[in-house]
Amino acid sequence: MSKAIAGFSKLSKEEKINWIANEYFTNPADAISLLKKYWNSDKSLQKLHDEFIENTITNFYLPLGVAPNFTINGREYTIPMAVEESSVVAAASKAAKFWAQRGGFKTMILGTEKIGQVHFLYKGDKEKLASFFNTVKPKFFEETESITKNMQKRGGGILDIVLKDKTDSLDNYYQLHATFETKDSMGANFINSCLEQFSKTLKNEAQNNNAFTEEEKQVQVIMSILSNYVPNCVVRAEVSCPVADLNEGNGVDPAEFAEKFVTAVKIAEIEPFRAVTHNKGIMNGIDSVVVATGNDFRAVEAGVHAYASKGGTYSSLSHAKIDNGIFTFWMDIPLALGTVGGLTSLHPLVKLSLEMLGNPTAKELMQIIAVTGLAQNFAALRSLTTTGIQQGHMKMHLMNILNQLEATDSEKQQTVKYFEKNTVTHAAVVDFIKDLRKVTAKDLEKDFL
Repeated sequence: MSKAIAGFSKLSKEEKINWIANEYFTNPADAISLLKKYWNSDKSLQKLHDEFIENTITNFYLPLGVAPNFTINGREYTIPMAVEESSVVAAASKAAKFWAQRGGFKTMILGTEKIGQVHFLYKGDKEKLASFFNTVKPKFFEETESITKNMQKRGGGILDIVLKDKTDSLDNYYQLHATFETKDSMGANFINSCLEQFSKTLKNEAQNNNAFTEEEKQVQVIMSILSNYVPNCVVRAEVSCPVADLNEGNGVDPAEFAEKFVTAVKIAEIEPFRAVTHNKGIMNGIDSVVVATGNDFRAVEAGVHAYASKGGTYSSLSHAKIDNGIFTFWMDIPLALGTVGGLTSLHPLVKLSLEMLGNPTAKELMQIIAVTGLAQNFAALRSLTTTGIQQGHMKMHLMNILNQLEATDSEKQQTVKYFEKNTVTHAAVVDFIKDLRKVTAKDLEKDFL
């Protein structure tokens, strides 16, 4: 039977929930109760969250943790991280502490240019189109002045517009390829507004160009949209120290560790199957801070993975070397971020996260987020090349397993103590809890008798 419904968006929140509960759940009352448990008791705060998106029925929580002890360019930070995956915050914190004792992280902004494009079809003489573009180019700037005025006051605006001939890839396909500086805003709305005005100017000027034939005047704009690929909006994060300083007193030879670490990175540089997981680890750190600061992690992910493929093969974002006894680990990564506009001025926890970071500029936030990704990558590679990734990860995952088994506080304490010296696996935890409960049951039986 079809569950299609007309006018769903016009229903009240209560009506939407009741319809969903009755249509999709065997116990509608339980479903409704669960959804309402996640509502905020502060009605005005709940209303704010309800209005972030359409058809909101409840809030979906992610833990907001913090990773202290980050030293970035000589300044100390505690970094907010919104993430559900076990060990991400712990790994970042551990790497931060390790490098804080060795000079901390160094960063550098390599560029802040963002990109937007008007995609259009033109059937006609290419030279006439190029001449036309050069003539009307100033009008693209003039006719967007009302849009760019405030951005220009902040030092941003349209940097350049070029005509790109893409007819070798698709018949009659051209672009207006525009570059922008958006300062502390991510700039999506600003860029898209400019692009839509470009498309209007393009069509109007083409219609009135006497050098064009009637067919050439019929420029067809397909779409006007920013690009989330920002290869010139890039930040570098780096750590370095003498190889001898990599000794943590854990019995691992620092020279051997450094060589294995560099080799592990080189494998990720040449092997896409490894590079994907390697870069996913970087994004564990990056996405956590992107989400916590109200930025678009999907846009960041798309741009980062495109950047990882810029050489024609998907490759590692991070790199490592040993030169004259100095170990260096670094990463260049594209990050289009904002610290004003969007959720940054609406979501209370986003505002709190930004204040925790000292209310950074967009450039400063780029550096903080890049460092978190590099720290996460260092922590993962250190585990992989020494103890193995599962030892630390499964100990962090232990509490999730215990919660799945509905362990009591007493059972949790006993289990954690036992697995301090034993290998954590899901099966081992299940067996330990079963044995624990058998012992408890016998003790209860004795007391009863």
